[in-house]
Amino acid sequence: MKSIYSVLMLLMLLPIGVQAQSKKTEKSSFRVYGNCEMCKMRIEKAALQAKGVKRSVWNMENDTLVVWFNPKKTTLESIQEQVAAVGHDTQEKTADAEVYANLPMCCLYERPKRD
Repeated sequence: MKSIYSVLMLLMLLPIGVQAQSKKTEKSSFRVYGNCEMCKMRIEKAALQAKGVKRSVWNMENDTLVVWFNPKKTTLESIQEQVAAVGHDTQEKTADAEVYANLPMCCLYERPKRD
């Protein structure tokens, strides 16, 4: 009787374990250009707009954005597109010149030269 009860409990818990494994979150980082605290808020908010991004932290000192995301829901390219859409160049994506020009004065960073 005890072994049947143990087997039933195990079967009930099994789907929970399988489901938890499918929600894997990856951590990655890439360069995002900016200057100030307003940039930080804008960059982090833009990254969070990409579906599947759980957390984003931009380091102003080294222009690095760290993101935690579900790779089944989004890609690094998509996250970089979201950030570029608000006026901040990334290592792979260039923000539209008009969007960049409309950033507040303190946010006008030195744009990287592209090949």
